[in-house]
Amino acid sequence: MDSLGGNISPPGLDTKLLFTGISGVALFAIALFQLSPKQSDGSGEDQGLLRSLILFCYSCFLKPHPVEPKATQQDALESFYSSQASIYDSTRKTLLKGREDMLALVAAQLQVRAEKAGRSAKAERIWVDVGGGTGWNIESMSRFVNVPEFFSAVYLVDFSPSLCEVARKRFERLGWTNVTVVCEDARKFRLQGPGADLITMSYSLSMIPDYYSVVDSLTSLLSPQGIVGVVDFYVQSKVDVSFRNYTGGLIDRHVNFLGRTFWRAWFDLDRVALEPGRRDYLEYKFGTVLMCSSRNYTLGSIPYYVWLGCHKGRFPAADPNSDIAQYIDSLATETRWTGNKAVARSPCTQVRSKAFDAAAQNLASNLPLPSFFYQNHYWRMYYNDQLKKHTQFNDEYIYAFTWEDSRVDGHLLKLGPEDVVLAITSAGDNILAYAMQSSARIHAIDLNPTQNHLLELKVAAFTALPYEDVWKIFGEGKHPEFRSLLISKLSPHLSSRAFQYWLSNSEIFRSRGLYDTGGSRHAIRVFRWISRMFGCRRDVKKLLAAKTLNEQTEIWQSRIRPALFSRIVSNLVISSETFLWSALGVPKNQLAMIETDHANSEAVNGPNPTAKNTRAQAVWHYMVDTLDPVIQETHIATDNPYYHVCLEGSFSKRCHPEYLSPAAYNRLSRPGAFDGLRIHTDEIEDVVGRMAPASLTVAVVMDSMDWFDPGSNAAAQQILKLNRALKIGGRVLLRSSALNPWYIQEFEAHGFAGKRVGNRTKGSCIDRVNMYASCWICTKRKDASAPIHGA
Repeated sequence: MDSLGGNISPPGLDTKLLFTGISGVALFAIALFQLSPKQSDGSGEDQGLLRSLILFCYSCFLKPHPVEPKATQQDALESFYSSQASIYDSTRKTLLKGREDMLALVAAQLQVRAEKAGRSAKAERIWVDVGGGTGWNIESMSRFVNVPEFFSAVYLVDFSPSLCEVARKRFERLGWTNVTVVCEDARKFRLQGPGADLITMSYSLSMIPDYYSVVDSLTSLLSPQGIVGVVDFYVQSKVDVSFRNYTGGLIDRHVNFLGRTFWRAWFDLDRVALEPGRRDYLEYKFGTVLMCSSRNYTLGSIPYYVWLGCHKGRFPAADPNSDIAQYIDSLATETRWTGNKAVARSPCTQVRSKAFDAAAQNLASNLPLPSFFYQNHYWRMYYNDQLKKHTQFNDEYIYAFTWEDSRVDGHLLKLGPEDVVLAITSAGDNILAYAMQSSARIHAIDLNPTQNHLLELKVAAFTALPYEDVWKIFGEGKHPEFRSLLISKLSPHLSSRAFQYWLSNSEIFRSRGLYDTGGSRHAIRVFRWISRMFGCRRDVKKLLAAKTLNEQTEIWQSRIRPALFSRIVSNLVISSETFLWSALGVPKNQLAMIETDHANSEAVNGPNPTAKNTRAQAVWHYMVDTLDPVIQETHIATDNPYYHVCLEGSFSKRCHPEYLSPAAYNRLSRPGAFDGLRIHTDEIEDVVGRMAPASLTVAVVMDSMDWFDPGSNAAAQQILKLNRALKIGGRVLLRSSALNPWYIQEFEAHGFAGKRVGNRTKGSCIDRVNMYASCWICTKRKDASAPIHGA
């Protein structure tokens, strides 16, 4: 561990701690020896490595550190490091995980902010590595930036003369004249001028006895626009942080009781303090930009974290002269921004966003603002990730791709630069399609945080990656270098929670692939299982290779359809309410609408004498009416990406959503392409209820109205709020599993004129998905409070 700590007096060891230490040392030494690089030429390098590991374990865990009456902190450090300074780097690589990630993250932040500010690579830029030890961090930074050119000055501050001497020799060897090694107490180190653009601490915070004063000193050392990067060990319970909104997310932060007890006792032998207060104080003194918690699984799952922060009062994406809470409020609520304050579009009382409420609460308590305020982009609106309405999804999205035909939406809506659109996020595909049409602003809304994480990832990819990488991630659904791209390229363009989510799920893009994830994967896997069980897997490949609709239909009718629509599959799988919800996102109220339409059809055409299960029959007929026309009217291999990805597990260069074309990339990767995007994690009703009246022109609610209970007043309440937020002439586009959904009457009773613009008749497609029975546009004619004539 890099030095700045260690207690002067030795720790008291009871029997349990001694036993823990001895067993831990033995296991630790074995692991380090097995995992460290070895030579196989018999040259004696193995003996040198073994000697280094023995010396490491002796110095860290067994060597006595006598206390002299006049001993100082520096004396204690020298007692610990002097015997192992020369072998420090070779014995820490396996133990100190996350250092490269931290360096890559801060380098990415600095580069993006330099580009925004128009600063060159050779601009004045200062880095202070606190507790830098042997200088390993500074040399390793060369993997991400050219250190001698990117930084005008680098200061390595450490209190151990032995480690500082190793660092000096390192930089003499490298010939880096911009690096200065300072053997000094970090609390006393000062810079002349505006301060450091970057401060890093690599496994040093946990070794500082008086860590409060050191963290306090960083605030005066850091420049107003600077970044702090920290990587270190920790243990913490979720109870400690469960009521904080400024931590940047809680994924993998909790360490269980046994882990907390063991690691605190084990590291105490090495004079490393893992109490949670160190990390807590860091997060209290600075604003959190990005954060993640992880485990060093190589050495027994040691908990460590990587954290990036900035001054509490620094907000990179906003006008520096503006009030940040007011500015964010205007983005979320569609109030007009005048440069220093938000102005309502109407004489009504000023509406406020949840972000404004959170900011006011934190500022009144002298707390940092939620991490959302410290993003480089204000795409993702603030939300409380600990609410049950968000945690109910168990950190899993349902849809990895959107089941709405963006081509049909484009024809129906014909969006222009004056349109302000509100739409359900789903997988974000349609949001990108609307962005391609140059809408003034788009408010993407989803209650499931991970659906918005997916949209964030897509937006970040268009912002930071070349087309080839975008295609691999979202076209093929796999990218072998995804984790590296996430850290070094995408991270500055993601919110902390989205970054944590994709970091913890980065293996998706190396193994299963994106399109074998989410709740919808169950439907895809069931189809694969059916095709294998009925021996028609090869026929699926043939269908994807079919050159004509006739050839495609023949394969479907003769081989695949009999298997998929067999009675056993219908009764055991397709009609299962659990399957319909978890795999297809069909709630019980929507299922009831399908059953009602089926019953009405039987009333007209006569009942099926063989029917024994009304639900099974209703769902079976609905699926037949969905899929048969799709096969007969759309060519899966070249013009139906929705079913292509289900059958193949990926898109192809011939068949993909519009947003994955090279032309779309050229449009969406332009600077400022997503400046009008706002991503809300909330219910539609909550978002539109906090918007300025008459600020929207279009609302796309997909099939969400089907979820409402006809016996409640919830649908009417949402329709009233949509009416308030929409301009006269504003439109609501929706789809339904029913031919004549009951809630259209509610729209018409509250100021709208409903018009069915799509009707799935038997044997025909409503669009390339064909999953819905009808499509409607409801146009606002009057304010709901005004009398409606001729409705």
